[in-house]
Amino acid sequence: MEEQQSSHVLVDAVEETCVLVGIITQAITEDQAKEYIEELRFLAETAGAITQKVFLQKVQIENPKTFVGKGKIEEVRDYVQQNAIDIVIFDDELSPSQLRNIERILECKVMDRNSLILDIFASRARTSHAKTQVELAQLQYMLPRLTGLWTHLERQKGGIGLRGPGETQIESDRRVIQQKISLLKEKLKEIDKQMSVQRGNRGQLVRVALVGYTNVGKSTMMNLLSKSEVFAENKLFATLDTTVRKVVLENLPFLLTDTVGFIRKLPHQLVESFKSTLDEVREADLLIHILDISHPNFEDHYNVVNETLAEIDDSEKPVILVFNKIDAYNFKEKDENDPSPMKPENYSLEDLKKTWMSKLNNTKCVFVSAQEKDNVDELKEVLYEEVKRIFKVRYPYNNFLY
Repeated sequence: MEEQQSSHVLVDAVEETCVLVGIITQAITEDQAKEYIEELRFLAETAGAITQKVFLQKVQIENPKTFVGKGKIEEVRDYVQQNAIDIVIFDDELSPSQLRNIERILECKVMDRNSLILDIFASRARTSHAKTQVELAQLQYMLPRLTGLWTHLERQKGGIGLRGPGETQIESDRRVIQQKISLLKEKLKEIDKQMSVQRGNRGQLVRVALVGYTNVGKSTMMNLLSKSEVFAENKLFATLDTTVRKVVLENLPFLLTDTVGFIRKLPHQLVESFKSTLDEVREADLLIHILDISHPNFEDHYNVVNETLAEIDDSEKPVILVFNKIDAYNFKEKDENDPSPMKPENYSLEDLKKTWMSKLNNTKCVFVSAQEKDNVDELKEVLYEEVKRIFKVRYPYNNFLY
């Protein structure tokens, strides 16, 4: 059966242009805001849009009507009109009223970070499970934002059984969407039951799950360790569907799972919808948490992943922390006259190994390059020892390993 074509204009369009809008507040520093915008630019590029300009504004709090101030939204409108921009993307979730107000002012397509991520997920989903999860998340996101989408339509005409005030198009759509959400939830329950049976049929092999921020190299690592051909590319959310492979290190078999990447400000609708996919993480005996050490804010990514993991699984699991992409790490020596605090890139790799990374409880740290296959043997040794330790606890009388 042919793949369904996405109905989302952003993914299917060729080189649509966009501008990005973000804010700097007391809770978000200028450096953080710039990093968030760069990530938003990468998301837009992943979806197929070209960023023409970025608008950042310092505010005390976000404007409840237009996200940014009156002068800034007018500045954005003027730029959009003068340059025929297709889309304006905001780096936070917009409330339904904000979305309506902004669309009325800008008179062009408006998206927020959540709708952009949902759109990318829709274009990446391949299996029935992933497609169902994404469609459910999209409908849940859309439901409170229906007001304004149908303001150009009049009330439905009356007729036999329909005389009187009638039903507005938005009320009709809301009812249809609520029915669809109920059907999708039931469908997910059935799929989850099937997947639960599949997991149960895998026997008592030790389970290892790859987790990490999006685009840190999980799929590349999966291919390296399992000698498989999982799709991998330098784009956000290249992998949505969980992949499980049997791996044998020396004489020790175990199951290795590749999971969807995490990201800051992940729409809560997606977290809810993908909890079933993340059952593989919940049921894992060991986690391999992969970090892109060449990214200047890898420590923030580490915290985001841990916070998301705490949402879906509060159990304490052993973790191997893998600092990937050491081949791309760019050490920058700090100027002695620079009064600003040290940044991660101001440390050499050897110095980094002596920081907080060496003090983590129940965690082994390995520095590798999956792309260049540097230090992969060390990772395999650590992984083998950790899996063997779990195997000994599970099968204390099976001594063929020791």
